[in-house]
Amino acid sequence: MTADPDPRRGLWHHLDFRRLWIGETVSQFGSTISQLALPLIAILSVHASTFEVGLLITFQMAAFLVVGLPAGAWVDRMRIRTVLIVNDVLRALALGSVALAHWQGVLTMGQLYAVALVTGICTVFFDVAYQSYLPQLVGRGQLVDANAKLQASESVSQIGGPSVGGVLIQVLTAPYAILLDALSFLWSASWVTAITARPPKPDRHPDRNLRREITEGLRFVLGNRLLRSIALYTGTSNLFGSMAAGVFYVLLARELGLSPGWIGLIESTSAIGGLAGSLLARRVAERVGQGPAIWLSALAMGPFGFVAPFVHRDWTLGLLAVAQAGMWVCVVIYNITQVSFRQGLCPPALLGRMNATMRFLVWGTMPLGGFLGGVLGSVIGVRQTLFVVAVGGALAFLPVFLSPLRDLRELPSYAATV
Repeated sequence: MTADPDPRRGLWHHLDFRRLWIGETVSQFGSTISQLALPLIAILSVHASTFEVGLLITFQMAAFLVVGLPAGAWVDRMRIRTVLIVNDVLRALALGSVALAHWQGVLTMGQLYAVALVTGICTVFFDVAYQSYLPQLVGRGQLVDANAKLQASESVSQIGGPSVGGVLIQVLTAPYAILLDALSFLWSASWVTAITARPPKPDRHPDRNLRREITEGLRFVLGNRLLRSIALYTGTSNLFGSMAAGVFYVLLARELGLSPGWIGLIESTSAIGGLAGSLLARRVAERVGQGPAIWLSALAMGPFGFVAPFVHRDWTLGLLAVAQAGMWVCVVIYNITQVSFRQGLCPPALLGRMNATMRFLVWGTMPLGGFLGGVLGSVIGVRQTLFVVAVGGALAFLPVFLSPLRDLRELPSYAATV
């Protein structure tokens, strides 16, 4: 099923992986523009309130609650490559509609909510299919290397994306800058189309049952103590992170009065940390062990959250940039280690459902977080909300610390059981 099954040659020689990698790199670059542009469109163009910005984050993440679980079962029934292409194209159309509506003078928060929901649903299907496709494309023995390379590309994109995006938003305005993200999704679709490795469509079982298939995915994740602790930590961390997302942009753009260019530059420092994390992930896991790499990175990222509540338009902006970079070193080390573990542990037939179940559990908290962030930001203030987030984020590591991950230098894998 892979274009180059020989791991000795490495992924640099794996043509189909390179195609996936190229498409994703440019798509990620475009997505970093949208991550900045959507809330700024709401704040600067539609003049949204703090609550409305928080609600926009809720709509972006609501898809993980609405279709998060059935998406895995559906993906396990489909040709994964087709799922990737279709959802890239749909995201391009949805984002392109924002620029069209702005040009016509009819852009509203209602449309932004709809675009956020549609792109969120497409992202659910794409991400579940993407994580399920990777083991088939490169083989389980090269998963850590593949995930590290993809994460490095994402981080490089995020280094340049926000800063370039901030300038583009100033020059073109946010609704037109978002067109670049739409084009990046079409670019990704063209490269996925060029992949020659095409796993066969899964067998159609006459007695298949959606509810039973969803239950199998839930049972696999919740029945494994290691996966359960990872889901609990990641879901809790994402809850507090999404609480911060909306109010953080309100703080920078409205209370501090920073231009989109400066906001983009601050966001880019996060990606520098992400790039460093992608380069360090394998070394950290080899040095301290795979299990400790997960809980230590979760513990280390917490204290960085205490900078944002106290930032002002002075030297503390530099401290914020350093904190953002440090936090993302830890985030990326954690993500590469735990995602590679999950992919390596799961039987092939369950990959879609396992990934969808994990996404449902760990991203399903984010709509609630976005809503709570908007409410708290309106009631107690933006800085106070960010402080609540910092306290919660600092304590979130406990589930992985109190699990067997604490002492497991080498995590179990599916290959070792067959």
